[in-house]
Amino acid sequence: MSDAIAIIPARLGSTRFPRKVLASRTGKPLIRHVWERARGARSLARVVIATDDAEVLEAVRAFGGEAVMTSPSHPNGSSRLAEAASILRLPDDALVVNVQGDEPEMDPAVIDAAVALARSSGAEVATVASPLAPHESFDNPNIVKVVLRADGMALYFSRAMIPFPRQGGAAGTPEAAPVLKHVGLYVYRAGFLARYVTLAPTPLERTEMLEQLRVLEHGHRIAVVVHPCDMVGVDTPEQYEAFVAREAARSAR
Repeated sequence: MSDAIAIIPARLGSTRFPRKVLASRTGKPLIRHVWERARGARSLARVVIATDDAEVLEAVRAFGGEAVMTSPSHPNGSSRLAEAASILRLPDDALVVNVQGDEPEMDPAVIDAAVALARSSGAEVATVASPLAPHESFDNPNIVKVVLRADGMALYFSRAMIPFPRQGGAAGTPEAAPVLKHVGLYVYRAGFLARYVTLAPTPLERTEMLEQLRVLEHGHRIAVVVHPCDMVGVDTPEQYEAFVAREAARSAR
């Protein structure tokens, strides 16, 4: 039996797209699409949605999902995850997979790859990186980049162009270090997740606005599996409309 559980943080409030997790122009709320994709991962024993709103809780239970109610005051998804893990009484060695609640096209194989690495690496956290897709720009600050140590652990995450090709081979050529984007899926041991949320925010975390830097600045390791991934999250109404169109095209096949 797998010791891995996916917890999907799902807030009803969203600055750029209010109530997006319940948007249902496809015939299903967005959060159900995320839940269904996560349930396709063979490595998971359970998928739970952690919310701060009774309306989301009721919607999840209506389609047969498992949900827990968490505080509305969490500063980030990892904090909400930690509370959910506590509510569920997960043992310290359980693997907790943070699946973002606005990624309805998550490839289950990406989850499986991250869970496998978490089991084998011994690192406190595991995550995923992917080569840039042809339509993605290296200098886009909304695409977080990651560079790796020789042993596959994360060296640094940044919104900047890293590694910067100052001279010699251009980024992405065989003689240069690879350009990798970070895929925002994390696997924690439940015990470390509880510890992580007690760590003080750090200067690099605040500067880049990337919470994973807190792990590195406090001296912990993040193992990274490189797996092709070209999914698109839903942050805006326009991105949701594009998702609806893709879903309609898939349904028509």
